[in-house]
Amino acid sequence: MADTALSAVNPPAKDEPGFVRAIGLFDGTMIVVGSMIGSGVFIVAADITRLTGSAGGLLLTWILTGLLTISAALAYGELAALFPHAGGQYVYLREAYSPLWGFLYGWTLFLVIQTGTIAAVAVGFARYLGVLFPSISPSTWIIHPIALGSKLAVSLSVQQFVAILMVVLITFLNTLGVRLGKLIQNVFTSAKTLSLVGLIVLGIFVGRNHAAIADNFGNFWTVRGAQPIEPGASFFRGLFPTVTAASGFLGLVVAFGVSQVGSLFSADAWNNIGFTAAEVKNPKRDVALSMALGTIIVITLYCLANLAYLFALPLAQIQNAPDDRVATAALNAIFGPVGALMMAGAIVVSTFGCNNGLILAGSRVAYAMARDRLFFRATGKLNRKGVPGTALVYQCVWIVVLILMRTRRADAAGVVTYGNLYSNLLDYVVFAALMFYVLTIASVFVLRAKRPDVERPYKAFGYPIMPLLYIVAASVILIVLLFYRTETAGWSLVIVLLGLPVYWLWSRQGKNEAQRMKNLL
Repeated sequence: MADTALSAVNPPAKDEPGFVRAIGLFDGTMIVVGSMIGSGVFIVAADITRLTGSAGGLLLTWILTGLLTISAALAYGELAALFPHAGGQYVYLREAYSPLWGFLYGWTLFLVIQTGTIAAVAVGFARYLGVLFPSISPSTWIIHPIALGSKLAVSLSVQQFVAILMVVLITFLNTLGVRLGKLIQNVFTSAKTLSLVGLIVLGIFVGRNHAAIADNFGNFWTVRGAQPIEPGASFFRGLFPTVTAASGFLGLVVAFGVSQVGSLFSADAWNNIGFTAAEVKNPKRDVALSMALGTIIVITLYCLANLAYLFALPLAQIQNAPDDRVATAALNAIFGPVGALMMAGAIVVSTFGCNNGLILAGSRVAYAMARDRLFFRATGKLNRKGVPGTALVYQCVWIVVLILMRTRRADAAGVVTYGNLYSNLLDYVVFAALMFYVLTIASVFVLRAKRPDVERPYKAFGYPIMPLLYIVAASVILIVLLFYRTETAGWSLVIVLLGLPVYWLWSRQGKNEAQRMKNLL
């Protein structure tokens, strides 16, 4: 009943008149490309090769990621053309199922998915800037860690401070209007795309290592050094075996399913252009095209980058790259210590552009939720520049909190080490993010049944086969994660379900407010 009442009070098919339609096809494609390319592609190859155990496994993982991501983007195009409003995926889920499902997605996005990613990218920016300027150190404290119980702490290091400055600066620039935001995105995305192209050219043509090529391509499918993958909970260990990529069909399915966590996360954020649909000049065409073009560009670059790693480094060196920095190891093999500095500079540019796209787009979801009276009312207003300035500020504040919060762990000797809370949270929500993608792709089928006569300027490519294949493949990955990464999947569901009482409170408040307004009229 609450869902029905809420939808009736807040009809969705209405653009906010204050939005500035300034994003063209090129700008939208740059938002997609820039939001997708962060630091993951430079790192996750190490973990993928440890799981799959072969050069062929590394490339096949990325090809599978590419097929999943591109098929999802092509299906999303129909939804984006159908609902060209601020909020993107939040709106699609709300319209296909109910405001509750839209809220649970928006809640998880604001709490962890978008903000946690921005925090991680910001700290990555500071970490690699620290390679160029060693004074930006994680162990030089402005505020020493303060324990908040046995497992949490808060601190402010120089590295954290630089990460916070980055987020505050980008947030401020984006409050000045979407035209400035898209200009920053275009410049930094162009620069980091060229940097990634440079890495590919250097790895494949300049630094090609004949010993590495013989090792990787001479044993293309030979499983070597694959780590065992155990069921994620003790009660599953009697039902499912510990496997490796060499354990036959089940081992391959599990290895490739678990390895998708890193690659899918690195290829995520392709849907962010949908959040900004109200600012796209021709949303019914360009949102879908931007998703498709941007995703194809990034996946092509990712596959070529991993091919470059295989040309420059033997498999064992990829698996055991220091701190998993495979791209740095590749450039170090080509140029020596100067290579590490080159890679650090490229990642600094990449992470800045990535966060600009994420910060720009993420605030639009909070805005859309507030318009449905499901978030802080102030975030549902536009500033004089036609952007949700208050939503940008709220988002910034929460990101800063995530950067400041630390996990705390003491070993048997009493030595305390500190981790990053956002890192744990991001691990936990990978399952939820993929689950919401499955629900969203399924909404193409739901909406065709619910609204068969509505004009669809763009229809999902390969419908119904392509969307259905995505749903099946992603569901298999979810099942693998549930059994073999049970803790992260479980916590992921907990974070989503925590949104239920929050939804109840906000929807009830929204209904009461709507009733008061109705009485006044």
